[in-house]
Amino acid sequence: MQPASLSETCRDQAALWLWPGQALYIGPSLALDVHSGSVSCLAVGIDAEFTVRLENGPCQVARTALIAARVRHRIVAHGDRMAFCYLDPASARARACRRMMSGNAELARGHGHELELSRLAAMMDGDASGSTVRRWLDLAGPDDRAEIRDARIRQATHRLSEDAGPLSAEKLAAEVGLSVSTFLRLFRAQTGTTFRRYRLWARMLRVATLLETWPDLTTAAVEAGFASPSHFSSSFHAMFGLRPSRLLTRDVTIRGSGRRAGTLESQ
Repeated sequence: MQPASLSETCRDQAALWLWPGQALYIGPSLALDVHSGSVSCLAVGIDAEFTVRLENGPCQVARTALIAARVRHRIVAHGDRMAFCYLDPASARARACRRMMSGNAELARGHGHELELSRLAAMMDGDASGSTVRRWLDLAGPDDRAEIRDARIRQATHRLSEDAGPLSAEKLAAEVGLSVSTFLRLFRAQTGTTFRRYRLWARMLRVATLLETWPDLTTAAVEAGFASPSHFSSSFHAMFGLRPSRLLTRDVTIRGSGRRAGTLESQ
């Protein structure tokens, strides 16, 4: 049984949801070149299978595939739409996702909820409810990590989310009264990722949020704490495998932390 399809207009639209440690893109396949992302990527063919071509391995056809971080690959879609879920490799969700698939450390296939993931993604666009998006993520890999319990780490993550300044681990450790080594150890234990990676995700999320006020990617990137638009572009490419300018070829709705954060519109 084929998944329900959107209208032709919706099929041309795309949406990107961002949170600290994870992101979800649903839309046209984007025809990505060979690349390696700095995070793991769960690829889901919404209306057809796709081919995964590892640079140092054989081609494999799949409906769902999890490509590990820093593995050079190319995905060739057989259909019109894809879902790409980007997960921090150290996160509970990434580990749960890997357990529901079979394969090796570089490439796993055959997600246990393959049909449900493709069917639900077929009904999602930029107006999908927060509960629908969370349901999709939980199907991909339940996040059984408890909420951040340590008040000092909560304070640090709040500062990272709200302050675009050059916040270092040393500065935040001093603010919360911890040594740097203790702070970094607690931070990873509580958030599921490293301080540097969390800070990068927070800045990416801040770009999405700022687009609500500044409908200009260049301005939002600088205001979010990136040294320059080129710094943001290279960081985005390293994380997701494409330049932000590639998204500007069509309308892409961006949502951050479950709320509408702005829209990138074609120029």
